[in-house]
Amino acid sequence: MADYAKTAAGVLAGVGGQENVTSLVHCATRLRFVLKDESKANTAAVKATPGVVTVAQAGGQYQVVIGNDVPDVFAEIGKISTIGGNAGLEVEAGPKQNLFNRFISMISAIFTPLLWALAGTGLLKAFLAASVTFGWIDPTTSTYTVLNALSDGFINFLPLALAFTAARYFKANEFTAFAIAAALLYPTITPLVGTEGLTFFGIPFTMVTYVSSVIPIIVIVWLQSHAERFLYAKLPSAIKRFVTPMIVVLLAVPFVFVVIGPLSAVVSGWLGNGIGWVFATVPWLGGAIMGGLWQVFVIFGLHWGLVPLFTLEYQTTGQILLIGPIFAAVLAQAAAVAGVWVRARNKNLKSLAAPATLSGFLAGITEPAIYGINLPLKRPFAFGIVGGAIGGAIIAIGGVYSTAFVVPSGLALPALFGNGNMVLLAIGLLVAIVVPFLLTTIVGFKEPADDTTTSVAGADAANDVAVLSPVDGTVIPLAEVADAAFAEGALGQGVAIRPRSGAVYAPFDATVVAAFPTGHAFGLRHADGTEVLIHIGLDTVKLNGQHFRVKVTSGQQVTAGDLLVEFDGDAIEAAGYDLTTPVIVTNPDLYPEIADAASGPIAHGEPLFTAVSIDALAGATGAK
Repeated sequence: MADYAKTAAGVLAGVGGQENVTSLVHCATRLRFVLKDESKANTAAVKATPGVVTVAQAGGQYQVVIGNDVPDVFAEIGKISTIGGNAGLEVEAGPKQNLFNRFISMISAIFTPLLWALAGTGLLKAFLAASVTFGWIDPTTSTYTVLNALSDGFINFLPLALAFTAARYFKANEFTAFAIAAALLYPTITPLVGTEGLTFFGIPFTMVTYVSSVIPIIVIVWLQSHAERFLYAKLPSAIKRFVTPMIVVLLAVPFVFVVIGPLSAVVSGWLGNGIGWVFATVPWLGGAIMGGLWQVFVIFGLHWGLVPLFTLEYQTTGQILLIGPIFAAVLAQAAAVAGVWVRARNKNLKSLAAPATLSGFLAGITEPAIYGINLPLKRPFAFGIVGGAIGGAIIAIGGVYSTAFVVPSGLALPALFGNGNMVLLAIGLLVAIVVPFLLTTIVGFKEPADDTTTSVAGADAANDVAVLSPVDGTVIPLAEVADAAFAEGALGQGVAIRPRSGAVYAPFDATVVAAFPTGHAFGLRHADGTEVLIHIGLDTVKLNGQHFRVKVTSGQQVTAGDLLVEFDGDAIEAAGYDLTTPVIVTNPDLYPEIADAASGPIAHGEPLFTAVSIDALAGATGAK
């Protein structure tokens, strides 16, 4: 059973503690931190925390990928800190971001708290629509009326929910924001939509619908936050608490009716019609982009920028064409990891692929598959993109759309039933699943060696790892290094190399767990658990990155021979630094010894030494 409290404590400590957190929200699979100083976060420690899949830094956020259990971990963080609630949406104190990152952060913060309710009621609406399509329920009955109300109510009154989350984000009064949204949806207001000759104190305006709307309430709450700060500062303390909301509502609601609403209707119409035009004129292109690149958007957190388009399209046309191809994207990655499950010989890989496959197909949660398997293995992720693009194009050609906001998954497929060409939907989904599955199982991928495939000195070396030379040079024993910490083996066992060229390469397929911005050191973790430190020169951290050109980032997957960093050896030595480069194993609890160490001249990519696992040593001792 997962220890959510342990995961929460480890993550919070890894990001630098509560004092380094400006805000925290969570989405379907990720804890989304805004940190005061990201350099204080220990990414390697966060990744090593039980329950953490990986870490992604995008959109101005420090995103810790947890998977399906993210709400439980989020709740535990709330128990051991004051992070969460309203504070979880405050981001103004964070580091200054560019405009695009600020937009992504805003959309993420405003929509994240609504996601599960929106997806849950949308899924219910999808099943209800499918029931009508297949004749399982009569739409004229009171039963249908009740089910339709409880499944459709949330999306209809979406501005009320957005009023709360937007107010929290912009630090406005939540209930004043609710009062503004309530006026937009008031029973006597909605019938005025389309009525001609409307005026407000002689000012003509056109009433547009605010049902399911997004833009008007977000814009007006942003203006509300500025108005409230101004009025609180200017009004006498005796009256400002009740006069401020009165003035704000009195000014805000007419301003929406006269200015913001009509303008947003025009913008929404342009976007909705633009999406419709793309899917009507070149549907295969729109479908291929959404089906092929959606999971790439997810990796970088950019998908939040598209979420408002779903609701805008729904408000404008009553349907969402964009969602159809995303089903192909999600199921394609699930099929790719299913291919890994079938083909892999590595027991650990198989054990990871099984639940990731089920999670992807049934719930549409693909982060465990992407970060844990497909992306590190590279080819399965690429195959998933290919299958998603082809399947998405076919689905879009069929004009398939959803009548509800749902999280694309196998369970949510009823949202598409009866909406568009069902034959092309079936073909598109079949292609999206079959293509990446077959490519993964037939073409294959480079996987870590199975636990039983290697041996050292006749022993059962279950996890022994061959470490290749990361640099051209001359190998010397650690004892000859002019640094006591390295020479005495205090930091780990290994060797050192005196470089003769200015490039450092990955010594095995690995995850970069630490890429120092100064470029002087890199920490790498093999899939079998071996952790290796490559320290370029002695005391070169003092150069503060001068003469180094870093080519990788923390969290990146690299293949043996990939370039990690380039450096100017002559300039570094001219500055008075020793270029001797220790290469050491830093987790001696699992790899206490090295074997077959090279000596003398060596080229990068040639065998340097073997990290001997504790299991191998135990097996050798038992054999004796």
